[in-house]
Order: sequence, then C-alpha cells, then structure tokens
Amino acid sequence: KEAEAEGTSFNLWFQSFFAKAGTERRGSQDLEATQVSKAVEETSPSSGPLMPGHMEEALAAGIPSAPQSAYSSYPLIRYNSSNFPIDPLDEKVTMLVQFLLHKYQMKEPITRADMIDVIQEYNNEFPEILKKASERMELVFGVDMNEVDPTNHSYVLVNKLGLTYVERIGSEDNMPKTSLLIIVLGVIFMKGNCATEEEIWEVLNMMDLYSGRKHFIFGEPRKFITQDLVQEEYLEYRQVANSDPPRYEFLWGPRAQAETSKMKLLEFLTKIHKSNPRCFPSQYEEALQDEAERARVRSSSAHSGARSRGSSQPSQH
Repeated sequence: KEAEAEGTSFNLWFQSFFAKAGTERRGSQDLEATQVSKAVEETSPSSGPLMPGHMEEALAAGIPSAPQSAYSSYPLIRYNSSNFPIDPLDEKVTMLVQFLLHKYQMKEPITRADMIDVIQEYNNEFPEILKKASERMELVFGVDMNEVDPTNHSYVLVNKLGLTYVERIGSEDNMPKTSLLIIVLGVIFMKGNCATEEEIWEVLNMMDLYSGRKHFIFGEPRKFITQDLVQEEYLEYRQVANSDPPRYEFLWGPRAQAETSKMKLLEFLTKIHKSNPRCFPSQYEEALQDEAERARVRSSSAHSGARSRGSSQPSQH
C-alpha cells in the first residue's frame, strides 16, 4: 500500500506540473486533467502559457516559474485528487518514468522491449506513452532520451545540460536531484550570479522544500545544497563579507562552470514555457558573452595544442 501511495503521489505531482506548464493538451473527455488545470487556474492567475513580461518578472525574482509552480501546486492537487479516477494511461507513463529514472541512475541503456515489458498490456499505446515519458524526463528531471541504435531500438539517457552528477545508488532517496541542482543554478544566474541563502530558500519554500523537512521526491534539501553539491564543486557556499551575524550566499562552483553554461540553462528554463531566451534581454546578453568567451578559450586551447604538437615533431634533415 505504501508503494502504491507513493506511485500515486508521483503521478499526481507529474500531472500538476504539466497542467501548470501547459505541456499536455488533452480533450475535454479527460476529466482529471480538466479538473487539475481548473484547480491550478483558480489558485494562480498566471497559469497557462506565461506572457514574456510576466515570466521575466518571475525569473528575475529568482523563481524558475514552471518548476516552482509544479511543486507548490502539489498539495492542492493531492487534496482534490481523491474525487477523480487516475487515467490508466498516465499510470503507465509514470511507471515508465520511474523505470527510466532507475536506468538513468544505473547508467544502463534501455531497449524498446524493456519499456514494453513495463507497460505490458498497453503496448499498442507505446508511442504515446514513450512521448509523454520522454517529455517528463526532459522537463522535470532535465534528462534527454537519445536513440543510439535504431535497428535494436536502444536508447541512452543523458543529462540535458551536460551535468554529470548522479546520486549514489542505494542512498536513502532514489529520485534524481539534478532538477533541484538546475533550479538552484537558475536562481543564482537570475540573481546576478550570486544568490543569498535567503533568496535560495525563498524559492525552495515556494516549491514546498524546507530546511530539515524531508520532501517526498528530493529528501532533505539543506544538506544536499550546502554540503553535497558544495563537495561535488557544483556550488560555492560562502559567508557574505562583513556580515554580522553571519549570512551566506551561493555561487556556481567550478564543476558547474565546466559542465554546463548560462545559455544551456536559459534555454532549458524558457523551453518549459515554450518561450525564448531572448525574452530575457539582460540574461540572454550575458549568456551570449559567456558563449563567446568559452569559444575563445576553446580556440586558444586548440591553437596551443597544435603548436605543441608541431614543436614536438622531429626535425627533418
């Protein structure tokens, strides 16, 4: 029963995410999706596709709009959901996502046959289920599914932003926390590349994530962001200069700088709302400058490597 309840909660959380982000469009016959969308709309005047100005305001405040609304909507959806049956197709989508998450953590490839085994009697609906599962893996967890062998229908799962962090298998919490890392990196970027601890927690609290309180997907977040991600060099966590009593702030760590970029992050956040990075002029300009600097460094390194290889060749007499 506990596992069944956890699966139901996971399913409802996904549905609340897509009802708010507007990425699933169903017919009026799907009562649950309609009710979920209506419930979210009644609690948030900004539901549905966001206008660029509204979205820019939210992100400029350090709040990646869709992820924040997805998590904060969850308690409402869980409360209302008991009146409506769960779509069996959505249950299969959720089962497939959970299977894919496990494979992602194990760094194992997936085949079409593996996935059909998961959805069983719904194999005729496999293309639709796979499409939705892939979309949820991308938008919720920042994970892309890439086909590597069209003949055998073999796939690999890779982090969309190039982040290589994967939780240890067998840890207490077995849900990937990469999306939480992406959100924290996004807040830091939107806050001018440095966000105070208060600003980070303001956003996380809106996502129903609190220091010292275990979240049903992400576990206890404080240790993860102030210790685990710092030790992994994804984040820098330092005391604000001259603060008394001491206050702390977050910056991107060297591993985040090396593995992803501001442009990749901005493209991911704006894709959630089917928007465009250009809707955020200042962040977009900064991301372009960052891309140019990265290209310059790569070019310089390539030229240095070529000169080094040339000088190491034996001279011809």
